[in-house]
Amino acid sequence: MRQEIFKLQHLLELNIFLSYNHIMPNKEIQNSAFEKLTDEEVVEKVRLENQEFYAYLMERYQSKLLRYANNLMRDDQRAKDVVQETFIRAFIGLNGFDSKKKFSSWIYRILHNEALNVLKKYHKELPMLEDFDFESTEDLEKDFSQKEIAQAIEKCLSKIPVLYSEPLALYYIEEKSYEEIGDILKLPSGTVATRISRAKLLMKKICQKNR
Repeated sequence: MRQEIFKLQHLLELNIFLSYNHIMPNKEIQNSAFEKLTDEEVVEKVRLENQEFYAYLMERYQSKLLRYANNLMRDDQRAKDVVQETFIRAFIGLNGFDSKKKFSSWIYRILHNEALNVLKKYHKELPMLEDFDFESTEDLEKDFSQKEIAQAIEKCLSKIPVLYSEPLALYYIEEKSYEEIGDILKLPSGTVATRISRAKLLMKKICQKNR
């Protein structure tokens, strides 16, 4: 039984790997009707009709997850590896996904876990600035537009600890709500708000230092 499960898992991983590396999916997947379906509806089609439809979800999320992974890993190759492993784990665990919830938060959560596992193995966390005052009432929005904040974040993100850079990237770059970020990071909305607030102050100080 275990041997059969291992063989099945290997076949699933190989199938995802081929799709991930731009092997053309079934023509039916390219049907414009799929564009009107929500992620959760596509998941149901994968589970009930055809597993090849998973390639459509991969197409939707590949660039988003790679961007997110790059912001966490700060290493292109490791980010690609994390994204590939995320797609594999999501596919294998798809039957356990609750389609009443958001697929996007679910798959971002899987990537978050994968990335943290790799970071623990290879990455030394950046120290907090010793002279930084989180009690400051300054805020990024007072000095920067939304677009400028996103641009500043992309430039300065690698200079702040993942504890603060991750929720900041999710909010400004991935455009997730506090509730979605809470689902991804498994944190209360209040904690998410606090971390984003502190991250914005930290980002402002870092960006100003590098001007």
